[in-house]
Amino acid sequence: MMAVVQIEMNKSRQVKGLALFNLGFRPFFLGAAIFAVLSIVSWIAVYTSHSVVEISNIIPSQWHAHEMLYGYGMAVVAGFLLTAVKNWTGIQTPHGKPLLALFALWCAARVLLLFGTAFLAWAALADLLFGLLLTAAVAQPIVKARQWQQLAVVSKLLLLWVGNLVFYLGCYNLINNGMLYAINGAVFLFIGLILMIGRRVIPFFIERGVSHLVAGVFQLKQYKWLDLSIMVLFIGLFLNEIFMQVAGLSSMLAMALFVLNGFRLYNWHIPALWRVPLLWSLYLSSWLINFGFLFYGLQNQLGIPSILTLHLFTIGGVGLMTVGMMSRVALGHTGRNIRDTSSWLNLVFAAIGASAVFRIVMPLFSMQNYTAWVVTSAVFWIIGFTVFLVIYAPILCKPRVDGTYG
Repeated sequence: MMAVVQIEMNKSRQVKGLALFNLGFRPFFLGAAIFAVLSIVSWIAVYTSHSVVEISNIIPSQWHAHEMLYGYGMAVVAGFLLTAVKNWTGIQTPHGKPLLALFALWCAARVLLLFGTAFLAWAALADLLFGLLLTAAVAQPIVKARQWQQLAVVSKLLLLWVGNLVFYLGCYNLINNGMLYAINGAVFLFIGLILMIGRRVIPFFIERGVSHLVAGVFQLKQYKWLDLSIMVLFIGLFLNEIFMQVAGLSSMLAMALFVLNGFRLYNWHIPALWRVPLLWSLYLSSWLINFGFLFYGLQNQLGIPSILTLHLFTIGGVGLMTVGMMSRVALGHTGRNIRDTSSWLNLVFAAIGASAVFRIVMPLFSMQNYTAWVVTSAVFWIIGFTVFLVIYAPILCKPRVDGTYG
């Protein structure tokens, strides 16, 4: 009943002008895309010695990793969950001035850290306060609606906040190797979120997204035993890598994940999905994550550098998945037809895919050109997100096409 009342209230609120702070996905998706460009431009300038970032106690690569995970990644998570939780519960999440304040905290931390660690204390304060308020904003409607199963999402947000805290404590030498724990932990937590939320939405998206392209009614196969097995194996991998570090166990768990998750993705496949950019981007990203498990399982035996496995998860997994999700959510939640997409979206997804290829695959064949591959990967990443901004900045800023609030 509450959800119906909320929807009726929203229908009555016709909106004109700037709509950027009407719902969480708007500012955070726009901010994430802008930051995806600016942060990589800044990082490549530092990486190629064309610029210097004034940092202390951490190395430049840790600064870069933190900002991509706890900066870019958290912005996408914030935008997605503030929007999804409103849908799940029928209860309004922060909008207007409260949403502006939350977004301002995220922006403050990003701007301060772009200048290195000279303003580290202020950046940490803004970043950690943002994480706490975001967790509260997501948890409150879930608790109020008594949707206890959704608390799994809240638990991952809390763990990401703890990881960020560990990073900053490591910067001040209060936790040994705190930065390393925080970065590795965040990668696993983002992959865990993608596996959990992807299991809920990707099969649904595929079924709806190709229904007009295939004859008859179809339903993708799902197995509860498979979902539970993948969850248990992934938790085991996370715990072993971050805490226990039992030799050889991670390789076995990762290979088992590759096999089982591959079987799940096989069951999600239908040829028609490759004709829909909003579907093939998500499906391809899911497979890149799965190949990340394969790399993880074989990296010791085959001598695969761990930095390549890390970027397979982050560029191919987190990067492509998030830009695909942002593209779909922004259309659907502004009242637009998700089947009527810009033809330029193919370039967006292809560019992020190419970024993954040059960052991960090419070094396997020609390590002596490593710097050139890194720079080329960055160029494709910047192209992808720049085109995304050209397409979606107006969509994110303008009111819904149906005139309702949101």
